[in-house]
Amino acid sequence: MGSKSSRTGAAQSHFPRPFERSDKSADDTKDDAMTTSTSTQAGPRKDETTGTWWFVVDLGPGPDGKRQQARRRGFATKRAAMEAMDRLRVSSRERTYVAPKRQTLGAFLLEDWLPAKRSTLGASTWESYGRNLRLHVVPALGGVQLQSLDPAQLNRLYADLLASERGNGRSGTLSLRTVRYIATILGAALNDAVRWGRLVRNPARLADPPSATSAKSPEMRTWDAATVARFLDLAGDDRYGPAWLFLATTGARRGEVLGLRWADLDLDAGQAAIRQTITQVGRRIVTAPRTKTGKARLIELDGRTVASLRAHRARQAAERLAMGAGFTDQGLVFALPDGRPYQPERFSREFARRLERYDLTRIRLHDLRHTWATLALLAGIPVEIVAERLGHSVAVCAATYRHVTPAMASGAAEKVAGLIFGQP
Repeated sequence: MGSKSSRTGAAQSHFPRPFERSDKSADDTKDDAMTTSTSTQAGPRKDETTGTWWFVVDLGPGPDGKRQQARRRGFATKRAAMEAMDRLRVSSRERTYVAPKRQTLGAFLLEDWLPAKRSTLGASTWESYGRNLRLHVVPALGGVQLQSLDPAQLNRLYADLLASERGNGRSGTLSLRTVRYIATILGAALNDAVRWGRLVRNPARLADPPSATSAKSPEMRTWDAATVARFLDLAGDDRYGPAWLFLATTGARRGEVLGLRWADLDLDAGQAAIRQTITQVGRRIVTAPRTKTGKARLIELDGRTVASLRAHRARQAAERLAMGAGFTDQGLVFALPDGRPYQPERFSREFARRLERYDLTRIRLHDLRHTWATLALLAGIPVEIVAERLGHSVAVCAATYRHVTPAMASGAAEKVAGLIFGQP
């Protein structure tokens, strides 16, 4: 039989030493006082003082190479503690463990995510994201802990938004499309939270925002060729007339037309190069490259549009002389009398006012683009050429203008039959 000291040593070796940490908090010190395990604790232990159960799990080295430990306490039963312990071990083994962080959703969105996205988003998109988050998300869920956010809370947010006033001094409720847009922003932000190690999974993926079908874009409305011609004739002497004619005959976007510079035009060759766009962010006018690469999109111009541009350039030169030193030369084709760019929203409003004045079928300014594409496809221009001119992929163009397909198919049948049977 061994000595008392050897028996004591053997007994002590049977009980592992407490974890050692150099950055112990008061809670950690309490845990260490209760701990009787090595780096891999056998199971939960009971705190005789409180009657609750606790455990410590070794998670292995962290990103900095230092030892990571997760300590949890306050479980009512040993079984509850064991289940939580097992979940932690599995997440550690599968490398899905995320350390607890007391950051609110609002702080993450406004202090971390939005600043990080500023260099990757266009100015108007970034401003739109920020405005919608501040107006509609942060007031409702900004105080919720990011790691506590769940799909049910997001579903309540979407339902409340559909029933609430728009805010920011605007009347009416939010549309299905707007609420889906907000859900898309949240989904992207929470995806980044997962990618950055703030969340294990994205709760937005399990939520139920308005469906894409119910939140579809405003219905496309187009004019026939005769209505386009009548509008251009009535607006011929209008200050905005040359810009509207360019929109109607090229299918370009509003921002592309307002950003067009004389240096982007080759009137002798009948070509325009789309190189930049003008957008509106709040009350600010923002000029940016059309694409992230800055690559231009060439558009062929018809003879009437070229003639309109030549006459417009002469009128602009006269305005420049009249303004003298008050003219700000930005090289823009379509601009205010002093050379500054048109405000995009006002440009659209003026279009709507003219339709009312001329008693024409109401369409949006953007529908001039849809009108051009529809007329081009009906004229038999291949969808590949229409897509290239619009700056779309062929698939997007075909899906957007699928309403034209039946008429095109009918026309194709007659043309092929004419070739076969010798009909004109």
